[in-house]
Amino acid sequence: MDGSYRLIARGEAPTTVEAPFDDVTVGVQNAVRELEEITGRRLLDDHGRLIHPENGNEGTDIYVSTSSAGGGLQMLVMGVVKSMTAESAERAALGAGAIVMDTICSNDRRMPHQQIQRIRQLRPDMILLAGGVDGGTVSHVAKMAELVAAARPTTRLGMGYQLPLVFAGNKNAAPEARNILGGTVSIHEVPNVRPILEEEHLSPARDAIHELFMEHVMAQAPGYDKLKAMTHIPIMPTPGAVGKLVETVARGQGISVLGADIGGATTDVFSVFRGQFNRTVSANLGMSYSVGNVLTSAGYANVARWVWVDLPADDVRNRIKNKIIRPTTIPHLLEDLVIEQALAREALRLSLEQHAQFATTLKGVQRRRTVADAFAQTSSGETLVNMMELDLIIGSGGVLSHAPRREQAALMMIDAFAPLGVTQLAVDSIFMMPHLGVLSERAPEIAMEVFWRDCLIPLGAVIAPAGRMRAGKSMLRATLRDARGVTTIDLAGGEFKRMALAEGAEAELSIEPARGYDAGAGRGKTRVVKVTGGMVGLVFDGRGRPIQFPADPARHRRQLVEWSKAIGAL
Repeated sequence: MDGSYRLIARGEAPTTVEAPFDDVTVGVQNAVRELEEITGRRLLDDHGRLIHPENGNEGTDIYVSTSSAGGGLQMLVMGVVKSMTAESAERAALGAGAIVMDTICSNDRRMPHQQIQRIRQLRPDMILLAGGVDGGTVSHVAKMAELVAAARPTTRLGMGYQLPLVFAGNKNAAPEARNILGGTVSIHEVPNVRPILEEEHLSPARDAIHELFMEHVMAQAPGYDKLKAMTHIPIMPTPGAVGKLVETVARGQGISVLGADIGGATTDVFSVFRGQFNRTVSANLGMSYSVGNVLTSAGYANVARWVWVDLPADDVRNRIKNKIIRPTTIPHLLEDLVIEQALAREALRLSLEQHAQFATTLKGVQRRRTVADAFAQTSSGETLVNMMELDLIIGSGGVLSHAPRREQAALMMIDAFAPLGVTQLAVDSIFMMPHLGVLSERAPEIAMEVFWRDCLIPLGAVIAPAGRMRAGKSMLRATLRDARGVTTIDLAGGEFKRMALAEGAEAELSIEPARGYDAGAGRGKTRVVKVTGGMVGLVFDGRGRPIQFPADPARHRRQLVEWSKAIGAL
């Protein structure tokens, strides 16, 4: 209408990957039929095929697809040293959209027979074998190959093909690995993920994993061949497509981005810090099928600290257990919603902690290391995740995208991620990011235009100074200059305040932190930044890091209610 690309309509339909249809394209056609009804545009011909190219009021120019059928790509990663080549291999697998089921290496403290048994039990879709720098020793990589040969792993999906194994290790060890593995697996060689200790080359392994997943693993999904014929851009794994979009946004804007997609069984975290993209999958932290593990991993006390309704501990536990028994139910009482959002905070917090441990600088570089250091379980790399450097947080997943109020989504992300300095917040409105990630391969300008205007819902920005929080003590003074004039706000320790700033409105924010506090320019130094408004506006968080809670339970609950009211979540 205004010469720009916009989202016109959306349709959805249940998947048909299982009986009685056993054909993924049936569900696709059902969703497209819904689009036809909404738009009045004919998209399918009489045989149920997409009309291409566009012609008048019918057809389409491009059709893209992502897929996570069969539970997504499940991989086993193998390497020589856990904190070096094995970790680089993990990054390659995760960046390709895989769920890493386990990492087996020389120093993981399991006996060889235990490692062999583990390989047999997992039945992965694919194995990534790495290890050694180019020209280095061959024996350690050969021992990893011998474990696979002894396990003789079988495929999870389909019986007519060999298990793919991507070899991305010491190129001198490749012939020995081929000799050991023989006909056990289908070997695909790519350049080493760690050719020398100081460098990491992940792209060749990522590309090979993606290609093999689509050609061999996804090919086992019923109707996949028909779906593949329909698309004009190669199908991508859903999480891999989300990661591509996050990376595209970060590089295009020149900013640091953190994205989190919280699902029913897993929580994916994507980040770009200092230009380096990382992705992790917390495979047992989700809001339906994995909700019990969230409670176990976080501990009841950490979940309960976010629950402001006055319920006995046994009642809270029983409500969570009911969710475990019936994982796909949604809250229908306020108490249940509060408990679910408390669990979401902990799932996001734990997922970010795991991501920070994995998104690190290269291990073993630019420091003296002995053989004992290399085989130790301690990490030598420094995390790339720096919340003070973070410019944008994007939340996705049902509990965030479909929260009854956008303020609740903002509060969950602030509580879970505890950002510092000045950070913009946004949510994916209808989980459009995977499709735009694929579209960015062919038409990046169109993908970005739709992303910023229709996919992303800006929530505003959070301003949180770093430094020891002392209740009532001044932390900062902020001055906002926009079209309305000049507004000043003072923030003291323990306070949580909100300032209105309309969606899309830009303003200049001058932050004068008190002595001992840092807003991103250094302790006590004034910082001037541009901020963009949203549905929540600007949030000033003086609760400290980590967030400080009153010791008295009743006062604790009242404080949670006050914070929720301050941001408009109630």
